[in-house]
Amino acid sequence: MKIHFIYFVLVVMTFAGCSPYSNIQQIGSFDELQYPYEVKKVKLSDNLEIAYMDEGIGKETILFIHGLGSYSPAWKRNIEVLKDNYRCIAIDLPGYGKSSKNPHSGLMTYYADVVNQFVKKLDLGKVTLAGHSMGGQISIVASLQYPDMVNKIILVDPAGFERFHEGQKDWFRNVMTLTLVKTTTVDAIQTNLAYNFYNVPTEAEFMITDRIAMRSANDFDRYCYAVVQSVHGMVNEPVIDKLHLINHPALIFFGENDNLIPNRFLNPGTTVKIAQYGASKIQKSELVMVPECGHFMQFEKPEIFNQKVAEFLNQ
Repeated sequence: MKIHFIYFVLVVMTFAGCSPYSNIQQIGSFDELQYPYEVKKVKLSDNLEIAYMDEGIGKETILFIHGLGSYSPAWKRNIEVLKDNYRCIAIDLPGYGKSSKNPHSGLMTYYADVVNQFVKKLDLGKVTLAGHSMGGQISIVASLQYPDMVNKIILVDPAGFERFHEGQKDWFRNVMTLTLVKTTTVDAIQTNLAYNFYNVPTEAEFMITDRIAMRSANDFDRYCYAVVQSVHGMVNEPVIDKLHLINHPALIFFGENDNLIPNRFLNPGTTVKIAQYGASKIQKSELVMVPECGHFMQFEKPEIFNQKVAEFLNQ
């Protein structure tokens, strides 16, 4: 895997004992994080408030759903272009970003229900769901549970295309603990981010600094809990045997150099085999394999993503 030169310099500086992240300003809550667009909030229930960015206008609305441990700014390189022709809404899932962080199940059906509530509350009508990684699995579940809510789906390196047996599911549940998420070191944060890319873009730097700053927030523990619950939710509600039930047109992206799918420890193999299998089960699907690209396809190769999405929505 190629490593961006700037990331290489950061690693060298860290090993030299002069981490560039030693003076990052602490935050009191996730609400202090800087987002690329105005953040709005909508109350869905007494204990659930969803934060979102809402940019652009157009006949088609794209609802962007982030992945595990992430947040809505992960779509900034897509919104900045697609908002010229479409209404682009990116949400923070419950437990993430600036949304409420009350304990919840983390189940994919729970998240899908929240998406449905959100769409109804804002009176959006039919939307195109765009989900990255875990957000892809949520989009699949939402399209099956609430088909009348969905126009099309866009899946970016989606979770859910890989099969895990019960022993492997137990491994995920045992490995992903609250302590592990809470005590992630600065070095590990950098490494984890790099592992999501084939070539780390300079524009991804905020993902490192924000993740480090989060550790001082008063709602950090609740965020960590949401991450753990989400992992359990993904393995407890697999979708691989339900893909054939999807009736919506689907545009599927995979980075050819995705280091996370398939899981290299549990299912050694190639990403393309996983991608082709999943796409073959969805009746109205188009698969786009992106060379020299990792798991964070929409951020690493936004030009390809934005162009293909526009073509897909204009069909």
